Amino acid sequence: MNAIGTLAGVATLLAIPGGGSARSERTLVGTWKLISASSSTDKAAFGQNPTGFLTYTPEGRMSALVAYDGRQLLSDSDVSSARAEEKAQAFSNFFAYAGRYTFTGHQVIHHVEIASIKNWVNVDLTRDVRFDGNRLILRTPPMTSGGVLQTFELVWERLK
Repeated sequence: MNAIGTLAGVATLLAIPGGGSARSERTLVGTWKLISASSSTDKAAFGQNPTGFLTYTPEGRMSALVAYDGRQLLSDSDVSSARAEEKAQAFSNFFAYAGRYTFTGHQVIHHVEIASIKNWVNVDLTRDVRFDGNRLILRTPPMTSGGVLQTFELVWERLK
């Protein structure tokens, strides 16, 4: 699977449409830490131990940051001096976006306003939502990634 396709899958996972009840908003609001990411074709879609944070505010704003497991340091602390291949690799295994969200209780839609992948700006990313104790499970609708139709599932744990 190519990195951009995988990134699109994850981005799709992180969003879903909604109008929101007060009860469901309070349940979603907070900061969540990424526990795992899988797809219908890969149990470790972003490596064995990806890292990430997902935040929802009571005002309807959200942000998501996801880093694949095994990211490498650049050879130079001055990013502009790093080799082009290193920068491309760093870009291909990390993504971030932010914007507004709507939540129905069963789906969340991320209305992307800024993103590390410019193609996601002004795009709505929809996710099915399920809660399991202090965990939030987001699932994308079926999508093509790396030429294969699949879904992605990200499991997040609420931070205290």
